[in-house]
Formats: sequence, structure tokens, C-alpha cells
Amino acid sequence: MARNERQMNRRRGARVPVAAGSGNVFADAALPDADELQMKAEFTRQLHNRIKALGLTQVQAGRRLGLKQPDVSRLMRGRFTGFSVDRLIALLNALQIDVEIILRPHEHDRGGRGNVRVVAAFA
Repeated sequence: MARNERQMNRRRGARVPVAAGSGNVFADAALPDADELQMKAEFTRQLHNRIKALGLTQVQAGRRLGLKQPDVSRLMRGRFTGFSVDRLIALLNALQIDVEIILRPHEHDRGGRGNVRVVAAFA
């Protein structure tokens, strides 16, 4: 549906079908390794937030992280390809962020898969 057609439908009160997301956009897009991609995306977001909170330039952040400025720039723009989960955790640790991993039984004990979730315990 073209953009103008969607806008016209909204004006007429037509409803556009919307599906509820699972909370993991990568799983919703049926991408392989969706849980890992979600975890990397959240770790990257937290790296961005921490660099901003510390008031670091990308060059300064690169020095602290052992990265070149272009790699810091990629991370600041949410581009985490080429970085493993382990490396992203090490980068967070270099910025004085503790990473705690908690394992527990799945909330809905009816079979199926467990979930992977990253929760920040600070503002």
C-alpha cells in the first residue's frame, strides 16, 4: 500500500492491520539467531548511553575501549556486526559497567523456549 493511500485511509477512519510484537524485533522479522541479535542490540545501546553519560568523545571512548574511532562511531550508530557478545560485554566492563547474567526457569512452565532479556539496572 502506498504512503498516500495509507494516509487517505487514516483520514477516512480505515484501520490498518497491526500485529503485536514479541518484544524482539529480530524474532518478529524471523531472523536467525534473533536472541543473540537482540542481546547485542541492547548491549550496544547501553554502550552508547554510557559513552554519552561520561561525556566522552568518540576518540576518548576509543582510547578507553581499545577501539579506533570509526569502530566507536559504528557502535554509536547501533551497528554491532563484527562484535561478539563477549566483546560487547568486555567493552561495557571497560566503561565501568557490571554485567550480571541470571539464569532461571522459564516463566511459563508449559514447554517452549526460554527467553533472553537484557535489563539495565540504572538510569
